[in-house]
Amino acid sequence: MTNSKQKLAVFISFSGEGGVERMVSSLINEFSNNGHAVDLLLIKARGGHLQAVSDSVNKIKLGSDHSWLTLWPLVKYLRQEKPAALLAVKHRAIMVALIARRLAGVDTRIVGRLGTNVSTALADKNGFRKWLWHKSMQSIYPMADTLVPVSEGVSEDIRNISGIDNDKLKVIRNPVVTSKTLLLADEPLDHPWFTASQPPVILGAGRFTRQKDFPTLIRAFATLRQKMECRLIILGKGGDQQVCLDLAASLGVEQDIDFPGFDSNPFRYMRHASLFVLSSAWEGSPNVLCEALAVGTPVVSTNCPSGPFEILQDGKYGILVPVGDAEALATAMAQTLEKPLATETLRQAVAEYTAEQSASRYLQVLQIEQ
Repeated sequence: MTNSKQKLAVFISFSGEGGVERMVSSLINEFSNNGHAVDLLLIKARGGHLQAVSDSVNKIKLGSDHSWLTLWPLVKYLRQEKPAALLAVKHRAIMVALIARRLAGVDTRIVGRLGTNVSTALADKNGFRKWLWHKSMQSIYPMADTLVPVSEGVSEDIRNISGIDNDKLKVIRNPVVTSKTLLLADEPLDHPWFTASQPPVILGAGRFTRQKDFPTLIRAFATLRQKMECRLIILGKGGDQQVCLDLAASLGVEQDIDFPGFDSNPFRYMRHASLFVLSSAWEGSPNVLCEALAVGTPVVSTNCPSGPFEILQDGKYGILVPVGDAEALATAMAQTLEKPLATETLRQAVAEYTAEQSASRYLQVLQIEQ
């Protein structure tokens, strides 16, 4: 049995159905499958991805849905359990974890996982909020033993903001491709648009938020629909869904767009779709783009900061277009539908994004014996 000195903790808010939650579920399961004792320390505990976490993982709710209100419960946990290492996921969790360690007076190794391009995410925020976020990164992040950006673009952004030394930054690719990925992709899909002789289906997926910029995807689809018969499905939920519904109606394409909501198995949609499109204004390292490539679906993406450029290797594995450019996106979609890359070629793009490789690299920076 693994003793307490070898215990690994993961500190995160499971706040919805996003790619971060899916990624962390895969990572934690890989840790557990390799025989490591894992405590999952939860701020929020919502969404379907939490159900995918192995029963062998000890799930601990810290008593508040607000990150900063979990500070003292986390201090208590660190003093009592003294885990060898703690992986904190997202900015607020990293901040709380680093302060909690100092207050607890323990030597638990703290590693922070950073998954988005902060500069772009804060671009339209007021000056004080930007200053506060930057100041907190500059003052608190140096306390971390290691920070793990999910892409080189995120790493550069964090370094520019925080001034952290390069030796504290270790890029690790997301654990997107798991042993279950292709099995899930082969599961039945009961949707009338994926039957024989139907027009090609274009797929988008993610939360309906400003970050994902689905309005640009819908405008691009409307332009493409004028030239060829096709359909669009966008998986996910979010506050901007009604805006997208209204936009589709105003463009006259509402009959050719479907919003099925969140689906815990998007891989089967990806497998059957003719094209996957990422229309985001910013990312860190978009998991859905890797997932589509892993099942062999052609992709088109905005060249947003950060991640798509690295995943697609400057357009080698899929066309990159400027953020917010619906005309360029429509053209790229048409070109890809006409001349898609071979399935095996597409899968080569995500060879580094397996759960096994990612978990091994996280364990290295966490200094947990493998």
